[in-house]
Amino acid sequence: MTDAPKTPTTAEELRGAGLRVTAARVALLETVRGGDHLDVEALASGVRDRVGHVSLQAVYEALHALTAAGLVRRIEPAGSPARFEGRVGDNHHHIVCRSCGAVADVDCAVGHAPCLHAADNHGFTIDEAEVIYWGRCPGCSTTSSS
Repeated sequence: MTDAPKTPTTAEELRGAGLRVTAARVALLETVRGGDHLDVEALASGVRDRVGHVSLQAVYEALHALTAAGLVRRIEPAGSPARFEGRVGDNHHHIVCRSCGAVADVDCAVGHAPCLHAADNHGFTIDEAEVIYWGRCPGCSTTSSS
């Protein structure tokens, strides 16, 4: 009987990415992964719920480290604060509601990563494409048509 591969713990993931393991980083990574495109204020609140006091500056620094390590993805829809998610490495896209700012994931529309092929890559080696779809979410569409 073969054992299923063991899923690494959050601490093991941090170590594997070359990051120091702290209670705040573990709580932040778990909060990002448990949330839905949360902004820094919401993440800080989630971390504080788990470990007590943590400064906003510490949250920003940890987010920078987690993003640089590829454990967290930062998205910046125009006109909105930066948001963070734990879904990384699959080149998915986002849809944003123009009314309420809700954000949802959209899988790659067509083709292979990076999903879009530039007509002229200007000599760049493209490895990712970022697409943000804009519209109105079901709740806001219903409200505006009533």
